[in-house]
Amino acid sequence: MAMNRLGQAADWMALLGKAVAGGVGASIALAFVAVVLASNAQAATLNDPKMGSLLYRTGTDGQFDVAPRVETEVAIQVTGIIARTRVTQVFHNPGTEFVEGVYVFPLPEKAAVDHLWVKIGERSIEGQVREKEEARRTYEKAKSEGKKAALVEQQRPNLFTNSVAHIGPNEMVRVTIEYQQTLTYDNGEYKLRFPLAVTPRYTPGGPAIEAMPEAPKSSDASDAPLEHPGYAPDGCGPVNPVDIVVMIDAGVPLSKVTSSYHDATVEKSSGSKAVVYLSKEQEASDRDFELTWSVAPGTQPAAAMFVEPKNGTDYALLMVVPPAPDALERSQMQRMPRETILVIDTSGSMEGASMAQAKQSLLIALDTLRPVDRFNLVEFNSNASVLFPDALPATPAALERARKWVNALRAGGGTEMIKALNLALPYDAAGRPKETPGYLRQVIFATDGGVSNEEELFAFINKRLGGSRLFTVGIGSAPNGHFMTKAAQFGRGTFTYIASPDEAQAKMAALFAKIEAPVLKDVSIKWPDGSDVETFPARVPDLYLGEPIVVAAALKTLTKTVVVSGVRGNQPWSVALTPSPSDGEPSGVGALWARAKIAALMDDIRTGGTVEEIKPKVVAVALEHHLVSAYTSLVAVDVTPTGPVGDMTKTALVRTSLPAGWQGQAGALPQTDTEMTLQLILGLLALTAAGIVAFVGRTVPVAARRIPE
Repeated sequence: MAMNRLGQAADWMALLGKAVAGGVGASIALAFVAVVLASNAQAATLNDPKMGSLLYRTGTDGQFDVAPRVETEVAIQVTGIIARTRVTQVFHNPGTEFVEGVYVFPLPEKAAVDHLWVKIGERSIEGQVREKEEARRTYEKAKSEGKKAALVEQQRPNLFTNSVAHIGPNEMVRVTIEYQQTLTYDNGEYKLRFPLAVTPRYTPGGPAIEAMPEAPKSSDASDAPLEHPGYAPDGCGPVNPVDIVVMIDAGVPLSKVTSSYHDATVEKSSGSKAVVYLSKEQEASDRDFELTWSVAPGTQPAAAMFVEPKNGTDYALLMVVPPAPDALERSQMQRMPRETILVIDTSGSMEGASMAQAKQSLLIALDTLRPVDRFNLVEFNSNASVLFPDALPATPAALERARKWVNALRAGGGTEMIKALNLALPYDAAGRPKETPGYLRQVIFATDGGVSNEEELFAFINKRLGGSRLFTVGIGSAPNGHFMTKAAQFGRGTFTYIASPDEAQAKMAALFAKIEAPVLKDVSIKWPDGSDVETFPARVPDLYLGEPIVVAAALKTLTKTVVVSGVRGNQPWSVALTPSPSDGEPSGVGALWARAKIAALMDDIRTGGTVEEIKPKVVAVALEHHLVSAYTSLVAVDVTPTGPVGDMTKTALVRTSLPAGWQGQAGALPQTDTEMTLQLILGLLALTAAGIVAFVGRTVPVAARRIPE
């Protein structure tokens, strides 16, 4: 089994019932319809599916059903700090009609998606990047002509859709997406993450607290609402099975390789190389896959630089790991008193294991506070509230009251996150973002990130942050990585992921060790004289313990030494990097630089730029580097018509797994939706009304009781 999977990976790398009429029956029917509406109030959209799912369009009203998935194969090749991933999923149309499908899949938030291959029956087609509107027109034209076609669109930086036209009766559809990303490095470990689940995203029901700049929007066509595919009942086994193989070439000796949340087998082929595959033939996709590894002591690279020449430009990816402070340096670090605001998400999606993890994280955070510190706590679901009217000194009595408050928290309701941010990042009396003189103000935000209004929240954080720092703590088996990472970026903080209670102590301790004080300040990069260089990020921030400097750069030529410098403690610190000659093989650094530039351009919109100004710049970069973005898509069209002309409908269904740790089972009412609550209340009122009708109905003529059609 393992050798077969390794062989496949190696091959890849080389290449409501009827209506009730009359009196009491009608009233009861209306009541139950309202209750059913409550259970489906969280209308499914392209943001909801847990794992890539092929959804069949069943009509013109935006309704979809899900087709059976046959298999999912993931092959990842890691070279140094760059990972190249190919995801292949095979679907089967079991029906007798031609259908159109919509394939929804999550990817890492910084994935540079650049290739699409679709094999439908005996025909293979490859995607080309086009401006989004042009790509959709091309796809719709091909569909109307009976041609097989595919279209990949970005919904969010970590969520994509693929539309597939004219899937014939009993045909197999093989969809392959290829992307690359940089690895995460944290506290001496490299981390590779592959998302297998997405927490459903709550859409706030009310207006924003204050006007925000215009947020990037997807096309109306790609944001059409979907019927939720539904969840499988507990105990039915893996309904979205996946197989994963990872091949690592670290370039330096490895000391250990660990799969964080799945049983996996690790085989070492040499000191610096390893192959990892899931122990089971296929695993359920109810939690994200994470692989971590560290290099042997004494050989840990302090710095690395990868260069890719492409079309007359040298693209560089630079990573520097500053040394950790020793005991003497730690004792000399000046730790300012902190004003710590702890925020906890208590919405319905946090019920169960996620709630336990979040509460444990807050209790650990409270234990780190000293008497010279100040603190407060915020909890939010459909509403938000604070423990104290204002931050208080961390006295034993105040801390004990806070611990009791945390232990009493319960999950339920919606995810009105902006209300919590409004309390955590308030304005002062002068109408400016609040700061507390003499204190380092830090907001620790624990949530699963299950929201759909990320852009609004990013703009809010950027506007209200002031001198505060925002650190996000991702809770649960599949937090919204795009929101958590980007919110921390705008908050000038870091993102910490806690997937199980066993991790809470170590990871919260590491987080607070980071935020004690920066390890490296005033960081700058000196490029060779005369170089016209464009880097992302444009300005390197202060670095916290265990974090690397990662910079992507583009310049005409890079043949001389690059110097990274900063202040470590009170002493200057620097490291020199000399580019090594390219071996001629494309490393993907250019695509990673382009992805970083696109992300920076989109940030400009969130901070006040206009779509009209930014969109052409994004399109130009994406087209040059063949990348999917908010404004570009991958489209593939076959030249030969093989299907009928016009609309196609077909219904098929496969249920998806609840994310690990979620409470409830198939058919349970969703807990993260205020509209659901309203519909449920209406349903109960209708049931009450049914009883009243039953009581008075004996004296009311049947004709008067009939519900108008």
